[in-house]
Amino acid sequence: MKIVVTGDTHIPKKSKPLPSVLLKECETADLILHTGDWQSLDVYETLAAYANVIGVYGNVDGEDVQKLFQAREIVEVEGYKLGLFHGHGDKKTTEKRALEAFEGKEVDAIIFGHSHIPMMRYLKKVLLFNPGSPTDKRALPYYSYGILTIGDCIKGEIVFFKEKE
Repeated sequence: MKIVVTGDTHIPKKSKPLPSVLLKECETADLILHTGDWQSLDVYETLAAYANVIGVYGNVDGEDVQKLFQAREIVEVEGYKLGLFHGHGDKKTTEKRALEAFEGKEVDAIIFGHSHIPMMRYLKKVLLFNPGSPTDKRALPYYSYGILTIGDCIKGEIVFFKEKE
């Protein structure tokens, strides 16, 4: 199973359309996960044309997005439990807030956003995965999104690209 992971799209503030490289990847996705900060339901509608979309809301999302999504989700895919959370909150690092969001829950991966900083690492037996942003790289050299492949295990990949077109 191929899962495209994105978030922090901030549309239309940071970009008008989603980048074509991300949409091309969505053509072969079995599932799309969004880590919040959609800023517009147009993002959901665009992604939903490619595959089933599951997401959470972020700190810049309005009531329209918050009515459709929860702050935190646990998605079961092929026997694996994936925790999905934006990552905003007070104090601590984004990663620590994401970990706390699933404290006491059995998850195989925690997927989060908010920082716009792509990362992939294990903490004990839990994969921590942030896809970065396909539209707002901030001080980083590249835009990014993620791919999770689920089979005998969860394989993660961060895809970096230079242009938003």
